[in-house]
Amino acid sequence: MAMGGDGQVTLGESVVKQKARKIRRLYNDKVVAGFAGSTADALSLFSRFEQKLEEYHGNLSRAVVELAKEWRTDRALRHLEALLLVADEKNTYLVSGNGDVIEPDDGIVAIGSGGPFALAAARALAKHTPMPAKEIVQEAMLLAGQICIFTNDQIAIEEI
Repeated sequence: MAMGGDGQVTLGESVVKQKARKIRRLYNDKVVAGFAGSTADALSLFSRFEQKLEEYHGNLSRAVVELAKEWRTDRALRHLEALLLVADEKNTYLVSGNGDVIEPDDGIVAIGSGGPFALAAARALAKHTPMPAKEIVQEAMLLAGQICIFTNDQIAIEEI
């Protein structure tokens, strides 16, 4: 499993940071989480998600369901504008503010402005090449950065 994130942070139509770290290792480095959307909101979600992981002893599936339920029902959380991707060795989930917990059919998922471009590239590379996951992520993110003006080539990748 590999997850990557670009480093670009925009405010309106301006780039305000180029080397942000949008992915993190959690729960004794057994889980990787990444975000898209408002940085402050995403950091709040990371914190809440990490609490859920601890509460459920690293059970990723249970932690994402409980986070989604809380996100959907808590007044303050409902106004957060971010998406969260989380994965361990076996599972990958997208968690949204609408309370959605989505497990992709093929294990490949992307979020953010460049997400559709990265997703298409990753699926094509996975289907038609023997490339390892980390290289697929790298190439898909670079392609997305060439197409999407809100995505750059300052890519951080974490593997499990």
